[in-house]
Amino acid sequence: MNQNQPQSSSSEGRADDDSALSDFLASLVDYTPTIPDELVEHYLAKSGFQCPDVRLTRLVAVATQKFVAEVAGDALQHCKARQATIPKDKRDRQQKDRRLVLTMEDLSKALREYGVNIRHQEYFADSPSTGMDPATRDE
Repeated sequence: MNQNQPQSSSSEGRADDDSALSDFLASLVDYTPTIPDELVEHYLAKSGFQCPDVRLTRLVAVATQKFVAEVAGDALQHCKARQATIPKDKRDRQQKDRRLVLTMEDLSKALREYGVNIRHQEYFADSPSTGMDPATRDE
């Protein structure tokens, strides 16, 4: 009899989870996400996934919105940390402005924490072969 008791509480917990999930999915029908459904559907289709259920599309939109918000928050922390390392004389001049400038370096550090590695595109001026005859380039 003792063996049945944990099993019944486990099934009750699962029923509660299923009920909460059903309620959440039902609430997505009336929710208007920040990221439009059309944009989410485009990228889902581009990756080979199609689903006519708008709730799933909105669930992906909510997850994406959360990810973007977390990355932006982390990038802001990197920006603040970077500006804290600026020498005091330059920082005093910048405090009059009081604006934070988010750089690609801040964003790439934040994304790296989530396993996304980005690099900026190579500019022609950054290329060692700039100004060379195309026949002599080593590519």
